[in-house]
Amino acid sequence: MRTPRDRATITLVARQAGIRAGSSGGRRPTSHERRAGEPWDASYRGGPAPWDTGRPQPAIRRLTDEGAFAGAVLDAGCGTGENALHIAALGLPVVGVDVAETALSIAREKAAGRGIDADFVAADALHLDRLDRVFETVLDCGLFHTLDSDERRDYVASVASVTGRGGRLYVLCFRDAGPDAGPHPVTQEELRAAFTRDRGWSVASIRPDRIETLFSARGVPAWLAKVERRA
Repeated sequence: MRTPRDRATITLVARQAGIRAGSSGGRRPTSHERRAGEPWDASYRGGPAPWDTGRPQPAIRRLTDEGAFAGAVLDAGCGTGENALHIAALGLPVVGVDVAETALSIAREKAAGRGIDADFVAADALHLDRLDRVFETVLDCGLFHTLDSDERRDYVASVASVTGRGGRLYVLCFRDAGPDAGPHPVTQEELRAAFTRDRGWSVASIRPDRIETLFSARGVPAWLAKVERRA
């Protein structure tokens, strides 16, 4: 439970970050934004973000080759859209959502320039129900590991609200791997604890992988999880 001091701190950081905490038109800053002292959008101003390599992640390309994506696809935390555009190039209907307007603007420009049909929408991943849509496949590339425990609970419920029964969620997140781990690494146990049967999910598989970044030529250790929607 947050104390009055916690709430005051959140409000202060929100003001500094240009986010209207608690207002009907804004949102409360995430734990990542509170730690950084700036909104997600700032990461995309003046050059690429550390995780924005300008190409789809190898893990996502492999999933595409394996036929993992089907039906309507949601990319939660799509950034500048490389993964979403890669999937949309298959002819699938894809919606990419993010809170960073600069990233979304770049993604839309890419889509137009490449002649790829994909929608990029400003939306909070913790309140996906506001999209009023249902998807058969959801992709989370690099979002889950930025959330604290309370946000993960809300996020799991949020994704469940837009994923049809039998749908699939793919999560690519930083893995706990000693000194080579990326920021805020996640354990396999934390992944399984988030997506439980009582929350309407079943973890089908979790396997080691890597996430390409601009700060590591070899990529950063990651987990690639496949989670299925049960109810």
